[in-house]
Amino acid sequence: MKGIVLLNGEPYLGKIEAENALVYCCDGAYKWAKNAVKIDKNVGDFDSLNELPVPLPEEIYPQEKDLTDGEIAILQLIERGVEQIEIYGGEGGRIDHFLGNLHLLYRCFKSGVKGKMICNNCVVFTASGHCELGEYVEKTLSVLPFGGKTRIIYSKGLKYAEPQSLNYGSCIGISNIVEKKQACIEIAKGDLALIIVNGGQ
Repeated sequence: MKGIVLLNGEPYLGKIEAENALVYCCDGAYKWAKNAVKIDKNVGDFDSLNELPVPLPEEIYPQEKDLTDGEIAILQLIERGVEQIEIYGGEGGRIDHFLGNLHLLYRCFKSGVKGKMICNNCVVFTASGHCELGEYVEKTLSVLPFGGKTRIIYSKGLKYAEPQSLNYGSCIGISNIVEKKQACIEIAKGDLALIIVNGGQ
């Protein structure tokens, strides 16, 4: 089962494939999402919304809380047993929320759920072990360590070979190009955040 989380960042302009998915809309995202995709559940404290969403929320959370609305939605979907989660509206707006949304991707990853943040101009996801990249031919690829030092055994099908080691404090993994359908990265240690530029639509 796939879960979809809609956030109150930059409205997503592309088509959202929501068939057979659980769609959770967070607070102010309802403004851009209500006419774009079917919504199964509205989640949050609704401090960013001046109308009553449909369907009506099961619970209205307090504004002063430890979890963001997006985190509440992610945790609920994980509890529902979804196998993958797509996040829309996760970029734009406040930079602290964007960075927090990256951590939500990592939370999905560490919970055994395949997570992806799909933006208008990029796709962000996490990976460890063997990662196939052939679907992103001719796209720009940037890789960053996620959760600590990362060691890469090999990469192929890319314009530049990825370095054997990626550490915090370096931009060496920025702006590669996926050139071949057989492109992949083999990660020996640690996790990667992979950003596909111009891959959102």
